[in-house]
Amino acid sequence: MRTLLVVISLMLCSLTLLAADLSGTWSADVVLDAGNGTAKFVLTQKGDALSGTYTGALGEAKVAGTVKGNQVEWSFENADAGKVVYKGTLDGEKIKGTVEYGSLGKGTFTASKK
Repeated sequence: MRTLLVVISLMLCSLTLLAADLSGTWSADVVLDAGNGTAKFVLTQKGDALSGTYTGALGEAKVAGTVKGNQVEWSFENADAGKVVYKGTLDGEKIKGTVEYGSLGKGTFTASKK
């Protein structure tokens, strides 16, 4: 029984080591129906939870989100645009996905960790 517990503990530890940590500064190239731009995110990951800040064409905002495997999602509120939601897939030091900029429209993004 003790050996089984040790094996399970080691497996769980190795899964934790394989999990990506999105903490850091990310630069996102955004392409929307309304135009193109660059957004900067400073993210902190604790477990599956993301928090941090957005800086870009809409000013600054606090962001919150989740990480599930290689799937990530975060969002923030903006007085002019409404709710802004990023959904993407992590691949190494890049995240690619879709974005909804509230009333400004939908599009895609590619983010790189700096």
